Amino acid sequence: MRLILNVGLGILLAGSVAMPHAFAADQKVTLMLGGKHCDSYLSEVETALMNTPGVKKVDVKSMPGHAVVETEAGKAKPEELEGAVNKVKGSGWNCTAKVMK
Repeated sequence: MRLILNVGLGILLAGSVAMPHAFAADQKVTLMLGGKHCDSYLSEVETALMNTPGVKKVDVKSMPGHAVVETEAGKAKPEELEGAVNKVKGSGWNCTAKVMK
C-alpha cells in the first residue's frame, strides 16, 4: 500500500511540474488597421501576420478595419504584429496597424 502511495505521489508531483506549459493560454491581439487603400489588401495583411512566428490564426473579416490575431502564449509580441502589418505596402498603397488596448 505504501509503495502505491509513493508511486502515485511521484506521478502527481512530476505532472504538476510539467503541467504549467500544457495549460498556457493562447493570446488574442486586436489590431486597428489603417493606411492608404489598406482595406483592399487584407489578404496581404493576413499573409504577413500568418508569417509571424507564433501566430496561429488571423481574422480580418469579422471586424471591418481590424485584424484579430490569435497567438501562442508568449510567442509573438504585439509590437511584432504591428511591424508585420506596417511592412505591407505597394505602389500607391500601404497598411498600418496599432494594437488596441
